[in-house]
Amino acid sequence: MRSRYSAFVVHDAGYLLRTWSAATRPPSVDFDADLRWTGLEVLATEGGTAFHEEGRVDFRARFRIRGRDGEQRENSRFVREAGLWVYVAEVPGA
Repeated sequence: MRSRYSAFVVHDAGYLLRTWSAATRPPSVDFDADLRWTGLEVLATEGGTAFHEEGRVDFRARFRIRGRDGEQRENSRFVREAGLWVYVAEVPGA
């Protein structure tokens, strides 16, 4: 999760696409030039160890856009694909 957040900060679309599940990966990643990420707080994790094939990360990411502060709150699902952890999607209602 932290590495993907960092990739959003520096606009590394290649990394984001490589760490996105093939089942849910978009064709491209677009960045808003006016948006600046200002912090990440991991609130909780579930699974995701060397002994798991799936995990979840509940996080809050803060940003600033056009002079206003905001945040994105998400519970994300990750799975292993070819031995690597990849992002699948937000867990609805979590």
